[in-house]
Amino acid sequence: MAQTPTQTPGAADGRRVFVDKQSPDAYEALRATAEAVRGVAAAAGLDRLLVELVNIRVSQLNACAYCLSLRTRAALRAGETAQRLGVLPAWRDTGLFSPRERAALALAEATTRPADAGAQSAAHAEARGVLSDDEISAVIRVAISINAFNRVSVLSKHPVRGSSVTPSP
Repeated sequence: MAQTPTQTPGAADGRRVFVDKQSPDAYEALRATAEAVRGVAAAAGLDRLLVELVNIRVSQLNACAYCLSLRTRAALRAGETAQRLGVLPAWRDTGLFSPRERAALALAEATTRPADAGAQSAAHAEARGVLSDDEISAVIRVAISINAFNRVSVLSKHPVRGSSVTPSP
């Protein structure tokens, strides 16, 4: 089949364009923004584990396998437990997360699903009780940043590479 000017190379065989590779300057700007957001989070006093919980929860909501793989490894390196990561999708139903973490997770979910005004109001009310304005802003910025990376990876169909960890029998 002849390729028309509007067809993306590989479109006929189901391959996706790696958006980050196709537009490297724009992707580099996204990476720079993410670096700035990490600085904002650190300056606001958000610890690395809380930031990674937000990254992972947003990536779960967006079904971004590539980001889940990357951020889960980062969380484990930072000291997060397998138990907490395993129950993160049901965080509301456990006592394993602190009030600050719960508020951050609710804000992250509300940021990822902005059309749910009720969830946004509830998340902000909960956050007001345990997070400063700087922390609230930082959590929202972290969620926005990982949402952008999720879209790039999901729409590019970035592959998840296997790890060297072998499952126990």
